[in-house]
Amino acid sequence: MSDSAVKQGPSKQGPDRPTASGENPGAPTGASERRGLIELQGIDVIDEPARTARPRDLFMPWFAANVSVFGMSYGSFVLGFGISFWQATVVSLVGVVFSFLICGIIAIAGKRGSVPTMVLSRAAFGVDGQKLPGALGWLTSIGWETTLTILATLATVTIFDKVGWAHGTAVKILATVVIAGTIVAASVLGYHVIMKLQSVLTWVTGIATVIIMAITVPKIDWAAVSSLPAGSAAQMVGALVMVMTGFGLGWTNVAADWSRYQRRSASSGSIVFWNTFGGSVAPIVLVIFGLLLSVSNKDYAGHVAGDPIGALADLLPTWILLPFLLVAVLSLISGAVLGIYSSGLTLLSLGVKVSRPVAALIDGSILTAGTIFVVFFATDFLGPFQSFLITLGVPLAAWAGIFCSDLALRRRAYDTVSLFKPNGRYGRFDWVSIITLVVSSVIGWGLVVNQFAADASWNNWQGYLLEPLGLGARVVDDQGVQSWDGSWPWANLGVLVSLVISFLVTLVARRGLVRRQESTQTEADENATSADITAELEAGERR
Repeated sequence: MSDSAVKQGPSKQGPDRPTASGENPGAPTGASERRGLIELQGIDVIDEPARTARPRDLFMPWFAANVSVFGMSYGSFVLGFGISFWQATVVSLVGVVFSFLICGIIAIAGKRGSVPTMVLSRAAFGVDGQKLPGALGWLTSIGWETTLTILATLATVTIFDKVGWAHGTAVKILATVVIAGTIVAASVLGYHVIMKLQSVLTWVTGIATVIIMAITVPKIDWAAVSSLPAGSAAQMVGALVMVMTGFGLGWTNVAADWSRYQRRSASSGSIVFWNTFGGSVAPIVLVIFGLLLSVSNKDYAGHVAGDPIGALADLLPTWILLPFLLVAVLSLISGAVLGIYSSGLTLLSLGVKVSRPVAALIDGSILTAGTIFVVFFATDFLGPFQSFLITLGVPLAAWAGIFCSDLALRRRAYDTVSLFKPNGRYGRFDWVSIITLVVSSVIGWGLVVNQFAADASWNNWQGYLLEPLGLGARVVDDQGVQSWDGSWPWANLGVLVSLVISFLVTLVARRGLVRRQESTQTEADENATSADITAELEAGERR
């Protein structure tokens, strides 16, 4: 990013003028300024002087956050559906690109409204109604970023043990302090530091990943690759849905956070392209390479689900293990930094009355506490925790469908003042969107299964529509652990179904409402500054 892209103009609000955030939980927080390295911008609108980012600047954060060698493990997961290498390649290409394309489309909203994703979502759900999907999004974001931090910490312990340097409690403490500390510090410093950090991580992790792949190329058995039998269409669809849910769909609830610094005049097509390209290019290469390794090495394929990073380390010579650790940890840190930064913005959108740096520090503290608990004390926490997060993926997919449909219906930019006014254009609650979210989620949960049944038996209630629809059969082994026969149960089909249903229902049911909302909208509504919003809210309270 150029130097001009990190310079912000002074706040139009002025140093002595208070915001309305203390009086109104829906009001903007923070100011359009920086104090040294720290970004103070909260969920209020980014004023025009600060919107200096270019569409191509979106490549760096999306690439750096998705270049993780963990992506190679999906090669084994895709082949687990019983399809050939070439079928798996097609599935991976389509699934990765399409899922990040959805993120790119949502990123257009960031340009149109210049506020975070979960504030923009108020146009679809109402200012107070948005708190339901907002809470789900906050739980999911902070949960997955805690999982990434745990993986990075455990990977450090594993590699140190393999090279014979040290092991035990001392390594765990050091790894936790360095990794969690880096993530928390970057998220507190904010957008501008993160963008610069991601630019560095893009080059470091990208080059190191290419070197690691080059070293493991001799491990590929090309004859075995071409000998895999083809699977059915149902197996391919199951694998496709799994790839989509594992990559781009997991980022939808934060996709506009990084485009809100784009100029309103920026090309929407360019924003979609750079977002999609940046998010897709590394996972496509990594998953396909993971396919090659999984076909060629049965031991790797068998161990990757339980220890994805350790399984890949077993294929590498000892001298490359430390550089491998560096790329693995940095890529996980990169994803976690983006997630915690966005979860802090989501926390503010729920009405928590703190500054953005404090919100990031709160979420970072939760992440650190969760990491310490799992690494040092828990024996069976990670499986149940991931089961809970996958369950949240269904309503978030339904939210994404509603958000994308609402965005497609709108012909104008957002009324930024009304995004903060419960009695404004978007209202307090949009019951059509809320009911659509609930119904789509109920249908979706009936079409997904608990993938951690042994560790989280309390979550085995899911999948209640699979047997009635003939898509799978519930079975129980000798130890009483529930499982499923068939390809469809493991495909997370309910995630895609809830996404599609919510999109189509919203497209039909809210078309007239959106037209009425925009019929009286003016350019002044769309171009309000943070000071204008604060003044409007204060005037409303005096009335």
